[in-house]
Amino acid sequence: MTAAESASADTGIAPTPNVPSQARTDAERLLERYLDVQGGERNLSAYTLRNYATDLRHFFDFLGERELRDVGKLDVRAYMSSLVEDGLASASVARKVSTLRTFYRYLRDEDLLDSDPMLGVRGPRRERRLPNFLTQEQIETLIASADAETPQGLRNRAILELLYAAGLRVSEVVGVDVAGVDLDDRTVIVFGKGAKERLVMIGEPAVRAIRRYLVDGRPQLLRGPRPPEGEDLALFLNRDGGRLSTRAVQLIVRKCAVAAGIGRDVHPHLLRHTFATHLLEGGAEIRVVQTLLGHADVNTTQIYTHVTDSAKRKAIEESLDGIARMEEERRKSRG
Repeated sequence: MTAAESASADTGIAPTPNVPSQARTDAERLLERYLDVQGGERNLSAYTLRNYATDLRHFFDFLGERELRDVGKLDVRAYMSSLVEDGLASASVARKVSTLRTFYRYLRDEDLLDSDPMLGVRGPRRERRLPNFLTQEQIETLIASADAETPQGLRNRAILELLYAAGLRVSEVVGVDVAGVDLDDRTVIVFGKGAKERLVMIGEPAVRAIRRYLVDGRPQLLRGPRPPEGEDLALFLNRDGGRLSTRAVQLIVRKCAVAAGIGRDVHPHLLRHTFATHLLEGGAEIRVVQTLLGHADVNTTQIYTHVTDSAKRKAIEESLDGIARMEEERRKSRG
């Protein structure tokens, strides 16, 4: 099965049927080649390939019977305008433009097209939304909410400790194997975006939680029905002894947050935000945080500095307000 077929199968949506238009047939053929390269050479996930296929087919629909080689900058700008008129959020428009840019760059690099209509075309400016994060007290309450007396509870506590201790993505957590954990060196091997391997450090609380889970929790879960071959190598197991899914981890985090009484939507990525924010608040260098998070570009990490700056500004403003109130009360008492 090709990457293009896989992208269609994973969504449950049938691939675009053959149509009389030769232009569409040619576009679909180029799309299939592009997805195969992205899935093979760049090792992108099925989810990412699905998004690429959806975005590009939407553009093909806009073009109708026009050939890709005949598309110019005005056509691209007309497409962007149509997206805005349809009420699409600026972030979604920017993503589609980015997909088009990489697609046309591929066609140009492979000498499949002579011109690139995306050169000089800018997408809409993305709105920078500051990530939320938990306080230190909330993190401690969240982790303590996991039941430490059952195999599942020991597993859940180890998951929460690892999410916060290393700022991992949920996909990285479920992908950890027992062989990749070295508790003596306090290191864990994880595989990030594009299956890039990196070594992360963890603190003593996470070491203790994982060690106890390995001794008292995981062996109990391993006694379930025999999982598919290789899944029993996973660090975090489900009740059947197989690798825990990302959806299961999301539910575990949400359940623990409810038990902890944290009145907000808590998800695994929120712990990643919290990890980065707390590091920067503690004085860590931005480049160090970038490496720990596995960001390819420091600009991605830069958003967390705005969070800490905002928190500092709020603290200063609250202090100044307090001083102003004290001065006002002092003047009243003198009067």
